[in-house]
Amino acid sequence: MQMLARNPAATYRRIELDARIEASGRADLTRICLEEALAALGQALIALDRSQVAPREPLGRAQSIMVWLTQSVALDHPLGGSLRQFYGGLASQIGANILQPEAEVIGRVSNDIRDLLKAAG
Repeated sequence: MQMLARNPAATYRRIELDARIEASGRADLTRICLEEALAALGQALIALDRSQVAPREPLGRAQSIMVWLTQSVALDHPLGGSLRQFYGGLASQIGANILQPEAEVIGRVSNDIRDLLKAAG
């Protein structure tokens, strides 16, 4: 319980995320994951802008989300192969930036996710 009290904003964000996941269907879950990955990349870019310390935690979170999405694409989905390749490529790019982050690459990945969210409507 003490851990929750240290970062109330993170606790509220986690509660909101849990509630969204509980109320979501499969398509909504994908959107939620993409939005969370985008938010984590945004946090990484802010951290990079503020200091020289590599923002490993948000980049690791974004990479984990993209790996999960890669593995969760339905085998019978008509775009399954393309989606797995796309998500996997983004996961690889994020992973390559965990130790040596480059704002330009993180920004490009963020734009790709943003474009996917727009296309999904």
